[in-house]
Amino acid sequence: MEDIKRCSWPSNDPLMIEYHDKEWGVPVHDDRKHFEFMLLDAFQAGLNWKIVLHKRENFRRAFEDFDFEKVSQFDEMKIQALLKDEGIIRNRLKVNAAVKNAKAFLSIIKEFGSFDKYIWQFVDYKPIINKWETLSQLPATSRESDLMSKELKKRGFTFVGSTICYAYMQAAGMVNDHLMTCFRYNELSE
Repeated sequence: MEDIKRCSWPSNDPLMIEYHDKEWGVPVHDDRKHFEFMLLDAFQAGLNWKIVLHKRENFRRAFEDFDFEKVSQFDEMKIQALLKDEGIIRNRLKVNAAVKNAKAFLSIIKEFGSFDKYIWQFVDYKPIINKWETLSQLPATSRESDLMSKELKKRGFTFVGSTICYAYMQAAGMVNDHLMTCFRYNELSE
């Protein structure tokens, strides 16, 4: 069997392992990918990431391949259809937040040229490299996620509390929270 040292949170779930090994903590600079992670992390609120990850392709289909321009145009009929879609998490507040956040996302792009230019300012345009030895050391929030949450809320976003923002920062590679013993830590610290 493989003898790779990785963070323990993916457990033995193949999809979680693939996500950990190829995506988690890799710096994102594509606006559609930013929107995907923001949307998925909002739907994760109060739930386990594994649940969301296993529904990711259903979310991709339901939310037009995470096209924020199309999602911003979703009307009540589309929202009702999504609330009947068993492939996603059917929570009216979260579905409404996805549409509202898509509109706020577009406003930021209009103002800054890209969402990427706006969001990376919270970490001074470079990933924060942490030095954790155990999963219990990983924080749920940070000074940066607190500020990001506050600013996103001012701009009309919902489901962007500091914990959700921190999970998003981890996913989008704005913070490297791989354990120092994980093979991805050094790869993403360079």
